[in-house]
Amino acid sequence: MRVHVNNYFRSNFLTSVFFASILFAATSASAAESPTYTVKMLTPETALKAAQAALAKCRKNDFQIAVAVVDRGGIVQVVLRDRFAGAHTPDTAVNKAWTAASFKQSSAGLAAETQSGKSMSGIRQLPRVVAAGGALPIEAGGNLLGAIGVSGAPGGDADEVCAAAGIKAITDDIEF
Repeated sequence: MRVHVNNYFRSNFLTSVFFASILFAATSASAAESPTYTVKMLTPETALKAAQAALAKCRKNDFQIAVAVVDRGGIVQVVLRDRFAGAHTPDTAVNKAWTAASFKQSSAGLAAETQSGKSMSGIRQLPRVVAAGGALPIEAGGNLLGAIGVSGAPGGDADEVCAAAGIKAITDDIEF
């Protein structure tokens, strides 16, 4: 009887160890961080739709502007320049959009935070940073998808109104 009891306990012990090791392996695999990740990005068609809506809003207000849409990394997807917009406006719109995407906030917000005498004022000296209103991040589902920048309206506030119109035009398309 003694041998039978030992075999019974040994068998249960080995079975328990086996299932515990499987459970540990499964837990370790699921707890390990994936070496890759997936991001959402605007399609070129969606970026173009946003840019066209921003351009239309500014035209309605009699402003000649350029508008740029960049992806989440600040890479240009679309640039549109109205026929009489200043020569500087395409580059400025791109850099405003880059600023909003890079700092994940409006370019007007960055302008306020980086004024002379503030602790972050040195950011204005970085290449491509445009600390002036007119660009907004494009977000959906808590994710940064890109940014839109406008240049050429009389003041950053007016540029930002047009940028907001661009985002509004694609809101239903990008919500997930």
